Amino acid sequence: MSSTLVEFRNLKTYFYTEAGVVQAVNDVSFSIRAGETVCIVGESGCGKSITAMSLMRLIASPPGKIVGGEILFEGRDLLKIKESEMRMIRGNEIAMIFQEPMTSLNPVLTVGDQIMEPLIEHTLLSKSEARKKAIQLIEQVGIPRADQIIDSYPHELSGGMRQRIMIAISLSCDPKLLIADEPTTALDVTIQAQILDLLRQLKKDRNMSLMLITHDLGVVAEMADYVVVMYAGKVIEEGPVKEIFKNPRHPYTKGLLLAKPVIGQRKERLFTIPGQVPNPIGLGENCHYSDRCEHAMDICRASQPALQKDGADSKVACWLYEGEGSK
Repeated sequence: MSSTLVEFRNLKTYFYTEAGVVQAVNDVSFSIRAGETVCIVGESGCGKSITAMSLMRLIASPPGKIVGGEILFEGRDLLKIKESEMRMIRGNEIAMIFQEPMTSLNPVLTVGDQIMEPLIEHTLLSKSEARKKAIQLIEQVGIPRADQIIDSYPHELSGGMRQRIMIAISLSCDPKLLIADEPTTALDVTIQAQILDLLRQLKKDRNMSLMLITHDLGVVAEMADYVVVMYAGKVIEEGPVKEIFKNPRHPYTKGLLLAKPVIGQRKERLFTIPGQVPNPIGLGENCHYSDRCEHAMDICRASQPALQKDGADSKVACWLYEGEGSK
């Protein structure tokens, strides 16, 4: 079995606003093994991106603050090390592809300068050596005419090419973990497939771990080894991808899967989960999904179920299964 690369332990990240405290990530625990692809899924606002930003220590303070828990990377708690040490890890051992490449890339620098920056920062390469390496990286992510593209500005490239440049930047220092936050959201279907194929191939070639944040279950089925389902700042179910798709346990996970279109099955309307994600300000001690759940019982409206083992590698937080799993 692969060794654990990253472990989240009871992570809590809150935002202090005039309207109240937003419990964006509230007691989240899961791990990522070396060489594994873990997909974090859930509706917008469930805490997926904030979990990743907490790992990178990129939470803007104020208003945000990591108020509790640990994030262990190869056994070191990233929340306790100095910022100077974190800078050596960020972009070097842990890299991130952000959601929208046009806002993530600097418009006044060439893409070549932006790929070279982490190389010069984290390695001993000279500027000319970094430029050669940047051209190689542009070629590796499947962009033709790399020796010309390196001197282009972001606005001169298409959305798919900008996303590939973001991947090139994130891979420049050969990270052990790559975080991809909705890497295909703004792209058309053909380019989406190409980007996912590229990520899969690069992960295999480099034997790196991938933390993939998405709400697209088609992407999850294609990419994941392990799935973590989040809702209202909490992990409500997790397990191997085949187990999640074959035997989902939590009513929310079942709803997400039912809402996915299936080729060859004609339906008048796709299934929709009733209601909305609760306001993250002032969440009670109840199960946060209880207002939308057809199986809700009195206990669901009174207290929060614990995330407990449900089989060998799976966990679920639901009163329907309380006491069934091995504790």
